Amino acid sequence: MFNVTVTETVQETDTIRVLRLVRSDGEALPTYPAGAHVDVTGPTGVTRPYSLCGPPEDTGAYTIAVKREENSRGGSQALHDKAAVGTELTIGAPRRLFGLAPDAARHHLVAAGIGITPLLAMAYELHALDAEFRLHYVARDRAGAAFADLLEHSAFAGRVDFHFGLGREATARALAATLATSGEGAHVYTCGPQGFMDQVTTLAARTVPEDRVHRELFQAGDLPDAGAATAFEVELDTGEVYTVPPDKTIAEVLEAGGVPLDTSCREGICGTCVLRVLDGEPDHRDHCLSAKEKAAGDQIAACVSRAKSPRLVVELW
Repeated sequence: MFNVTVTETVQETDTIRVLRLVRSDGEALPTYPAGAHVDVTGPTGVTRPYSLCGPPEDTGAYTIAVKREENSRGGSQALHDKAAVGTELTIGAPRRLFGLAPDAARHHLVAAGIGITPLLAMAYELHALDAEFRLHYVARDRAGAAFADLLEHSAFAGRVDFHFGLGREATARALAATLATSGEGAHVYTCGPQGFMDQVTTLAARTVPEDRVHRELFQAGDLPDAGAATAFEVELDTGEVYTVPPDKTIAEVLEAGGVPLDTSCREGICGTCVLRVLDGEPDHRDHCLSAKEKAAGDQIAACVSRAKSPRLVVELW
């Protein structure tokens, strides 16, 4: 974690505010790959993950976009109301759970609303690499579309398709038409509301293998019914054994036992608390690990997931 200072704020839409952040000590910021996010601790002490949406090669400042949530628990509202120019915030080093596939022949970036943030950084990086891509941006109207002006005047404006005010069915037809021409080796990346990403995933599945469709989540969605929680044991690679009761998570039990564990979202979406599994069978209840990673069974999100076996042996990263 390190301190940054807000040097610029822009009200992009009625609900989306953009903050530009520089290190308070004047040092360069860590580099990051497109799709990365940082954990931001705001004026009220609440920590939330936000995607980095500026050009990844810019180590002079980070750019984040914050949507004011109606049911905010103090995170987004504080960054809207209290993070003025000169305000000091604390952030963590960039982490990436949602990134570009290096072997993709072409890339389709499909965003809705605030979901434009990680995909904007991807567009910057793909343009710099002279890679084949198109960015599709869906919004109810132009007034609610953050970065619309920036995209229209960007160096890659010719690769951007706006889908504003079309309605759900018309948008689905437009996206289906373009995804149908994806071709062999294409990858699809989507970010936005849960229902929108479900729709994009369904449309992409007609022509793109499941493992080439990538999603970013800002909040946890519903998971299939995993059944009632039961107690199990967690053994650390150092030998300590802890019992995880039905009403507690692995993270809560380890923290209560004095075991240092990084956490952030507490909803299984950010990946901060992922541990390596050395033995046992995880019961995955997260949204941060891919289907392939879950099938491998060698990782677990300690904040939400549980065990199907009586004991899990885990290694702290």
